[in-house]
Amino acid sequence: MAQKVRAAVFPIAGRGTRFLPATKASPKEMLPIVDKPLIQYAVEEAIDAGATKLVFITGSSKRAIEDHFDTDPELEQALTDSGKGELLKSIRDIVPSGVSCLYIRQGKPLGLGHAVLCARPAIGDEPFFVHLADDLIAGTPGCLSQMAGEYEQHGGSVVAVETVPREHTSSYGIVAVDGNDRNRITQIVEKPKPDDAPSNSAVVGRYLLTPEIFDKLEHVGQGAGGEIQLTDGIAALLDESPVYAYSFDGVRYDCGNKLGYLQATVAYGLNHPEIGQKFREHLKEVLAD
Repeated sequence: MAQKVRAAVFPIAGRGTRFLPATKASPKEMLPIVDKPLIQYAVEEAIDAGATKLVFITGSSKRAIEDHFDTDPELEQALTDSGKGELLKSIRDIVPSGVSCLYIRQGKPLGLGHAVLCARPAIGDEPFFVHLADDLIAGTPGCLSQMAGEYEQHGGSVVAVETVPREHTSSYGIVAVDGNDRNRITQIVEKPKPDDAPSNSAVVGRYLLTPEIFDKLEHVGQGAGGEIQLTDGIAALLDESPVYAYSFDGVRYDCGNKLGYLQATVAYGLNHPEIGQKFREHLKEVLAD
């Protein structure tokens, strides 16, 4: 029986330059989708999937994320005094009791693979999730919960994939799979040109990895862009341990770019229990002009 996944890694050291000047003094992961920052959606998805240890791989200017998941006695008291019980509950429940947050500084921006490797002391010899907050995935259950269910069936690493236009393969890790073996990955390539891509099945920002990945990342060296690529570590793992591609049930919004971020804001705004209907009416008025 596969070991339960209890840890989640959040690589958050990037500077978010595509959103400057908004991210000059505030982390990109704190950009809000309606009334919650991207990183909170990520944490909630991981907790729903069973994670009780949250490991944040941070860089400079990321203190706001630590503050967001910390307690704020003054704010809580102010909300209590003003009788704002629902708002008080919303900030007290961000991290439930029994869930711990650890912060590890990634000293140099050496790539996603390096960020994951930085988590090794906190993870140890356990399977773990990797969640990229830029990729917001709306699904029920959440994408990580779906992947945990898949992992429990076969015990191998799992990566989330979706089909992308072939002309976009140079923006993703691309996989080839054995369709007769539960979509076991036979090849994974980082950002191939369309003519060189083994398929148009792209890895997106969710991974469930077994601890063997750490040894691979220790030895892969620098890859595309002069960085230590997680894709290269997974490629090195394929001959020794199974890795499966998982087509999740849900809608992905690439919040690493402005259009995807706006699309997510509209989608989540329309489904928001408090303002959804009024927002829908407003959009109808705007589009009618």
